[in-house]
Amino acid sequence: MTTVLCVPQWQGSASDRAPLLAPGAHRTAELLRADTVVSVPIASGSGEITEGIRARGALAENLRLTGEALAEIDDFTITVGGDCGVDIAPIAAARQRYGDQLTVLWIDAHPDVYGPGDLASGAFHGMVVRTLLGDGPALLTPARTLAPAQVILAGVRAGGASEREYLRKTGLRVHGVDQLEQAFDGLSGPTYVHVDLDVLDPAEFGSVCYPEPNGVRSSDLVELISRLDNVVGAAITEHAPAADNPAEADVIRRLGAALRR
Repeated sequence: MTTVLCVPQWQGSASDRAPLLAPGAHRTAELLRADTVVSVPIASGSGEITEGIRARGALAENLRLTGEALAEIDDFTITVGGDCGVDIAPIAAARQRYGDQLTVLWIDAHPDVYGPGDLASGAFHGMVVRTLLGDGPALLTPARTLAPAQVILAGVRAGGASEREYLRKTGLRVHGVDQLEQAFDGLSGPTYVHVDLDVLDPAEFGSVCYPEPNGVRSSDLVELISRLDNVVGAAITEHAPAADNPAEADVIRRLGAALRR
């Protein structure tokens, strides 16, 4: 049984296109085959930057609501966003269940390891991995955090100086587009797969807030995900469609089929 958990959060992004992430989450949920779809009623509004985080109160409320929704789901769950911050609660739940055996495969054009105060925009979706590692804002940091050895970054081709320094300090495994397959090599044990759609080449999938050139081909990503044996949870995030695009819809369907268990 598969449940799609739709979290139409947009407040974690500072892009002018951020409001499109809410309908993008609902559109993604429509495109995925599932036994049940559960939608989280997110907080409304954005807000000021507080301690380096834009809309911190709304994000904290959304995190609480997502956790409550997850607690009622026993199925394999694919979370759809919304910005990358929607994955805090699902990954925290997987960490609670599988402990140190869990691996998080974070497939994203960006490493998402900025710290609070590093970004003038206060955009939390650029801080999610760092928060999962315990170095994020207190209100959004899970009780049980990940160790660097539990995280693999894949498809990365952007990032700021402070992110590069954090990656060096923590020793996180980082694989670019050309080394994408290496990120999947030898994966065993329970694996959570996070897909930010901006990992894809914008010539093929452009409905995202922060496209980066020279990205991953969807066919390659679908094939690699399909090979994984022990996926215990997944997410597809950052869909920001201005209009319906049949070719992009097909990409999401194929990704969903590859992730579905």
